[in-house]
Amino acid sequence: MSNNPVAESLKKVLASSYILSLKTQNYHWNVKGPHFKQLHDLFGEQYNELNTAIDDIAERIRALGTNAPANYSTYQSLSKIEDGKEDQDSISMVKDLANDQKKIVDDLNIAIQVAQKAGDESTADLAIGRITAHEKNRWMLESSI
Repeated sequence: MSNNPVAESLKKVLASSYILSLKTQNYHWNVKGPHFKQLHDLFGEQYNELNTAIDDIAERIRALGTNAPANYSTYQSLSKIEDGKEDQDSISMVKDLANDQKKIVDDLNIAIQVAQKAGDESTADLAIGRITAHEKNRWMLESSI
């Protein structure tokens, strides 16, 4: 833990983003059913976008002067997102991912508040951009049901 509350709030976002990326990739690999192609493609787009975001978030943490967490046990302790179950039906996968998008938005809203309180508009801007992406992802997922 660092003594920088902005970095600490971003570490939670990083952890949740990483776990969500892995879960989304899991569902990309294991989805089946009549909407396989549509969901396989959607999940693929979302985990690829998340992977880019993960790097941006980790680099912002480093720019704030602290190390970015980089192991799964730390991610699990920082995140509210649970592992995905590859044997779920496609509708359950979509609902699970949509719910997780909301969890990350909640963490990002906290990160914005912490960053703005610290006068860190760069981090606030990063978080606002991520909210836009997660809200779009949630909409696309919910529209697929």
